[in-house]
Amino acid sequence: MITYIYETIPQGADEKSERFEWKQSIHDEALVTHPRTGVPVRRIVSGGFGYTSTGGKDERVHCCRGSCSC
Repeated sequence: MITYIYETIPQGADEKSERFEWKQSIHDEALVTHPRTGVPVRRIVSGGFGYTSTGGKDERVHCCRGSCSC
């Protein structure tokens, strides 16, 4: 089971979004509504390292490719 971060989608100008964690299988579809309240939600994608395939060879993708020291 993976813990995903979701955020509610405000329905009015005076509403604030709220983030919550939800455990689910990687094979499950992303939630579209909050499981307890029914409010529309979106999944948040956070940083980290990933992999990309270029020319048949996997290469590590870093947060930046500039001269900073990240």
